[in-house]
Amino acid sequence: MSSEPSAMEAAYRHCREITRTEAGNFYYGIRLLPAAKLDAMCAVYAFARRVDDVGDGSMTPEQKLAALDGIADALGRIGVAGGGDGGSDGGGDGGDRGSAPDPVMLALTDASARFALPQDALSELLEGVRMDIVGVDYEHFDELVLYCRRVAGGVGRLCLAIFGSTDSRADSWAPVAADELGVAMQLTNILRDVREDAERRRVYLPREDLVRFGVLSAEMGSDGNPSDRAGALLGLEASPEFEALMEFEVARAQEWFGRGMSLLEQLDWRSAACVLAMVGIYRRLLGRIAACPGAILEERVSLPVREKLWVATQSLLGVGA
Repeated sequence: MSSEPSAMEAAYRHCREITRTEAGNFYYGIRLLPAAKLDAMCAVYAFARRVDDVGDGSMTPEQKLAALDGIADALGRIGVAGGGDGGSDGGGDGGDRGSAPDPVMLALTDASARFALPQDALSELLEGVRMDIVGVDYEHFDELVLYCRRVAGGVGRLCLAIFGSTDSRADSWAPVAADELGVAMQLTNILRDVREDAERRRVYLPREDLVRFGVLSAEMGSDGNPSDRAGALLGLEASPEFEALMEFEVARAQEWFGRGMSLLEQLDWRSAACVLAMVGIYRRLLGRIAACPGAILEERVSLPVREKLWVATQSLLGVGA
């Protein structure tokens, strides 16, 4: 009998390696899950990573949009609960039919069949990255929420499909709570990555907030061009105005976390520990930003590995963070 792994085993191994090396905060939570759920989470993450890499890559906007169209075609073959071929020609980097299957799409196809992943949530991620590519301007917070729901709220609902919910009613609030946790995490990412995003000529902080707290003038970027605001943010230094803005944005993210934490009531203990670990890490990150707001103007703020491991261990023990 051959000791070589099957194509599916190799596909999941590939996704686990991507998640372990790239996921950072996400991986410390999902590693608490049983093997089948961990594999499915890694397939979802590897897919999300691929979509994000298209948006952040060096291709022209036209090439990026075409690549997203290819990924959308591959999703169409998967269907809501599996049944697609998982072929390599859907990610823009595979090949002709009959060639070796794309491991990410192969694993995602299997995970979709096992856990009935909501296809609309996968598609929403593509739409969120399209917003990045075309350069959507965020004048008001409600506009930013739409983006966050697409790139992260949908991921929250995908996670819920893998976790499973103890409330199977059609009107269960679990999908809403999962969506709100996703938004909260994305708001945290936006604060963490202010400088990095500005270097890419992207500004996610709503212009109304930047003007309200006196960080930017009312005229800056009023023509709907976020590039001007990005340049201004790169030239900022820590100030009382910027600290007040960060205090407001951190409190807003914490509110979204607070509402989303009702999800724990609908999860088994391993899944709840996973969520506690991820939320604990993100809320500690918010705490660091609140303690030293000016640091995000210099670099990406992060937690040391030992602190992430501590949070994950406490979460598994039911203590939380």
